[in-house]
Amino acid sequence: MESIIARLKPLLDYDDRYQIISWLFLRLLALIYLSAFASLASQITGLVGSQGILPLDNHFALAQQHLGDQAWLRFPSIFWLTGTDDGLLQSAALLGILLSLMLLIGRWQRSVLILLFLLYLSLYHAGQVFMNFQWDTLLLEAGFLSIFLVGGANPLLIFLFDWLLFRLRFMSGLFKLFSNDPSWSGFTALNYYFETQPLPHIGAWYAHQLPDLLLKAGVGLTLFSELIVPFFIFLPRKFRLAAAGITILMQLLIIATSNHNFINFLTIALCLFLLDDKLIKSIVPARLVTNIKSTHNSVGSIRSFMIILCFIAIPTSSLISFSAKLWDHSVIKQSLPLAETVQHFGIGHLYHIFPTMQTERHELIIQGSNDGRAWRSYQFNYKPDDAMDRLRFNLPHQPRLDWMLWFVPTQHPVQIYWFNQFMRQVKAGSPSVTSLLAHNPYPDTPPKYLRVLVYRYSFTNSEEKADTGHWWKTEFLGEFPHLSPRSP
Repeated sequence: MESIIARLKPLLDYDDRYQIISWLFLRLLALIYLSAFASLASQITGLVGSQGILPLDNHFALAQQHLGDQAWLRFPSIFWLTGTDDGLLQSAALLGILLSLMLLIGRWQRSVLILLFLLYLSLYHAGQVFMNFQWDTLLLEAGFLSIFLVGGANPLLIFLFDWLLFRLRFMSGLFKLFSNDPSWSGFTALNYYFETQPLPHIGAWYAHQLPDLLLKAGVGLTLFSELIVPFFIFLPRKFRLAAAGITILMQLLIIATSNHNFINFLTIALCLFLLDDKLIKSIVPARLVTNIKSTHNSVGSIRSFMIILCFIAIPTSSLISFSAKLWDHSVIKQSLPLAETVQHFGIGHLYHIFPTMQTERHELIIQGSNDGRAWRSYQFNYKPDDAMDRLRFNLPHQPRLDWMLWFVPTQHPVQIYWFNQFMRQVKAGSPSVTSLLAHNPYPDTPPKYLRVLVYRYSFTNSEEKADTGHWWKTEFLGEFPHLSPRSP
């Protein structure tokens, strides 16, 4: 190990160009962790608690039944040791909030970062389908790499942060091409995106009204920023600065037109590593610069070895998985279990944001009745329920139940399973599940009957909005799931 470290020493030595960058990134990461844990704290028991939609104890029991002693390796989590009580789930999220605040003020940073990573990894696996999002794995890998950022950045570590940003951007663009989706190849994706995204806010309605030429130009800019710009990351300084500027611009445009919780903020934070202290000193207040004291340490053998291990494991895992998506080759298939094992620990994942585009929006309206004639609707916090529903911002919070309902009309078996479990808990009147709703029309005793109606939703235009005050036009399609499946 010592000989390997000695040979790689130039890549492991402290790089003083990233002292302020590292300090700023850790503070931004603290805020993102804070928002993620705070969001989960209000939802986790309703999602996977003992009376939740997908109880964690059932999940672990099935994992042990099918995987035996390997279950913990497939779903690494502190809850194997502590148990799965609702109080423990809630406490993990609340502890994450406290640790995020400690990181924000710079206390015991490495220990805090280790605990934050372990807690979020545990909640990631506990959350099952409700935590199966690319921003969750993006936060896990960024958080894991940040453990080694304490003590000073070095070129090898900066490369790993760059590789994470590159994968997020380039893979998202490449999968758009390989999906053969006609909306991307035909430059019409933005004609649908603002209207059909999971939880649009008011900016989406206004963006949807833009001229067709501008929407097509937006598709072109998206593909350019995802397929060409990511390669600037590995070029000289002026290209890296251009990559940062274009990527940040794209994230700001997405924030202005979409509710995508914390992923855009985290992407902007990752762009910091494309900059350097020389540039940052010309932007941030001089008092802040003088207050940031150097905390770099000499190269420690354990820390250096771990960075080298990450340098091997993360690119290898992500490249194997990426290759498996593109080519059907026996060697790649044989290597895939190794890559998946790495990914179970939250690193080395693939990224493919919106590789295909929905062309219609189907909304589920859940209703209850005690006589089968008079029906009352359950209302959600952010999902559109009514044509006049205000289009709300929820950044950086992710209402995971509201978000997941967007997938149910595809009628994919995974989506149907959790949705049926949700309906059972609503029918049973589970307080932890109904607390995830904005309005429960049967707060005292659950109704005898439930039904789910499906409507096609589309944005009104400016004239229709002025005449009716409605954000949406709605068309009744039938009772779910008795309709043709929407393409995934």
